[in-house]
Amino acid sequence: MLKLIQPDDWHLHLRDGANMTSIVSATARCFARAIIMPNVKPPITTVAQALAYRQKICAVESRFNPLMTLYLTQDTSISDIIQVKNSEHVIALKYYPAGATTNSELGVKNLQQVWGIFEAMQQHDVPLLIHGEVTTAHIDIFDREKVFIHEILDPILTHFPKLRVVLEHITTQEAVDYVLHHNISATITAHHLLMNRNALFEGGLSPHHYCLPVLKREHHRQALLEAATSGNPKFFLGTDSAPHAQSDKESKCGCAGIYTAPAALALYAEAFEQVNALDKLEGFASFYGADFYQLPRNTQKITLEKSTWKMPLNFKFGHQKVIPFRAGTDIYWKQN
Repeated sequence: MLKLIQPDDWHLHLRDGANMTSIVSATARCFARAIIMPNVKPPITTVAQALAYRQKICAVESRFNPLMTLYLTQDTSISDIIQVKNSEHVIALKYYPAGATTNSELGVKNLQQVWGIFEAMQQHDVPLLIHGEVTTAHIDIFDREKVFIHEILDPILTHFPKLRVVLEHITTQEAVDYVLHHNISATITAHHLLMNRNALFEGGLSPHHYCLPVLKREHHRQALLEAATSGNPKFFLGTDSAPHAQSDKESKCGCAGIYTAPAALALYAEAFEQVNALDKLEGFASFYGADFYQLPRNTQKITLEKSTWKMPLNFKFGHQKVIPFRAGTDIYWKQN
């Protein structure tokens, strides 16, 4: 049995409308707070929109505190940055390279056009959350994180050394090494700790294991496990739980995203247990993210019991269904 200070999810997709209404409780049951991604339709680009979105979330589920983000676009202004700085509930901006993932079409295309925004964020100490992949067609999809680090991220940190940055959902040894040697933090997902790219082809092509950044080779998974379980506060929990309707996953589109929220903490416990590092889980899940965001650590405790249960085959997702990670198979830890 594990007793932990209640954790937070520092990277979460909740969608909107009826879809959001049907899944938000899965996160609230475990996490005290969650950083909510802004790539809904239409995207959340202003503080007013973020607060309205937050109000809808809180109306459905009052047990946790949604922390909001703005979607960085070419039209983001310095006034927006100042409003974020002065907001209690909007705490960061999210940088999507245009076309990198779900609903990222309005993301940044020309980095120089947002240089002044980065300067304002550094000045006002507003964190920048980064989806770290280039989108150039000739770059192999398995190399897009590595190329992004050298071509995009390194110039940002060189010009703005005091900017607080999170490289989201890292997937490679190169990302781990970069975080270790630079002024930057990173989130790591449970699915990238538990799977390598072979999982994309288990039993045929598996759309429910397709996410972005895509799963990588086994040595990258091992590097992520070592980082997550190291006790280094630069690495902390971010599920990147990203539900899509079953019909959208099992289609020509094959939308990118894995829905892990129903068993998120249990999945992390499984990964940490693989390397005999359960004693490191509390720091990774409950302390380091709060410290990065300069927020108080939670005080309430939760309990995980070593108990096997079977993940349901699907969950309600608005008027449709969503297939969770490990659907119909065993989960080895259970939250009491």
